[in-house]
Amino acid sequence: MKKTKSPRTQIYDFFINSLENSTLKPGDRIKEEDVATKTGFSRTPVREALTLLANEGLIESSIDGLRISVLDENSVTQLYEMREILEGTAAAFAAVHANEIEIHALEEIINKEKELTNPADIVQNNRVFHSMLFRCAHNKFLIKTINELTNTLLLLGKSTLSDEIRQKEAHDEHLKIIEALKNHDKESAQKFAKEHIKNAYKMRIKMFLQGKSI
Repeated sequence: MKKTKSPRTQIYDFFINSLENSTLKPGDRIKEEDVATKTGFSRTPVREALTLLANEGLIESSIDGLRISVLDENSVTQLYEMREILEGTAAAFAAVHANEIEIHALEEIINKEKELTNPADIVQNNRVFHSMLFRCAHNKFLIKTINELTNTLLLLGKSTLSDEIRQKEAHDEHLKIIEALKNHDKESAQKFAKEHIKNAYKMRIKMFLQGKSI
């Protein structure tokens, strides 16, 4: 029997989903009573969820009260530095621990990537790929840390994959990572995963300079 999520977890998921679909955006004010009304829960689990979100840096205090966190350029740089370290490590672990079925699943995700044209679908498929890659690492503590970092990425707004050139680059980079996993080449898997994040960071900064995103 599937375990029912606690009210706190359901409210937390509500925020994550709202960030994913841009219903909530960086800088938006958060009021306990509004969250309680929208989710149908009492103020107590709402406070618990808000505390959890604050601990993860997803919401912050401001003069007007709580709001969705806004990342400055320095924070974005730090975020991508950690992504490079953690996702590179995940790919290296995956090269050692992933089995044929898991690697085949990654290949299917990438094959689907070529067929997609809607930017939202491409972004979602990319999330699925990275989530599966992390699972292939078979390290629950690493996955937990990466998942928190992944949630923080939602504060950046538009994905770097909104750029068509970056879509093609990312697809080719994914293929390199998968090939390294198939060869159980730990060093290459780590190298290609880190390069993948570096290139995503370059596009993020380009978008920031063009005024499209932070």
